[in-house]
Amino acid sequence: MKRTSTLLLAALAAAVAMPAAAQSKGDWTLGVGAHNVDPKSDNGSLNATALGLGPLPPTEVGNSVRPTITAEYFIADNLGIEVLAALPFQHDIEVRGVGKVGSTKHLPPVVSLQYHFANASKATPFVGVGLNYTTFFSEETTGALAGTELKLDDSWGLAAHVGVDFAIGERSAIRVDARWADIDSDVTVNGVGVGTANIDPMVYGMAWVMKF
Repeated sequence: MKRTSTLLLAALAAAVAMPAAAQSKGDWTLGVGAHNVDPKSDNGSLNATALGLGPLPPTEVGNSVRPTITAEYFIADNLGIEVLAALPFQHDIEVRGVGKVGSTKHLPPVVSLQYHFANASKATPFVGVGLNYTTFFSEETTGALAGTELKLDDSWGLAAHVGVDFAIGERSAIRVDARWADIDSDVTVNGVGVGTANIDPMVYGMAWVMKF
């Protein structure tokens, strides 16, 4: 969360330094790009004692890059509601010192309320807060967990978003942005609860944004 706070402060500082100008209520934007989901470095420890494996070292969830799409509707000048969608992200799951023990796919749709600091320059910073829903599927096991059934429960959590749109015309821009999402998933192996995966990723990327 510390990284998210730093990004929020940077975007706000950039906005204060720029002259304000309104964006119009009723506008739509569509963004197409690619983003990297980067889970935090320590995703919690799993206790597999009931499976005869005992407590395991810290779990690490790998990065994943996929195409993304956003749609935003401005409900007031400068203020919009955005929906984020993507192709399924795929992550390797490792146990420190043991190696890869599985993998999973997930979809992380996010709905955010966003404020855009529109101004007379070509750079428009924005900040947003919202709700994330993450659904996991296609779990597979290997290594120390080979032959077992892995399941990650779906997750609801808060999300934060900061970025800057760099105009390349009256109706298009290049967006550079970062998100944080609170993603915590209960983990079961062969139907036995073994702990919670605290994924809480930062999501970095770029997109081409079109205004309608």
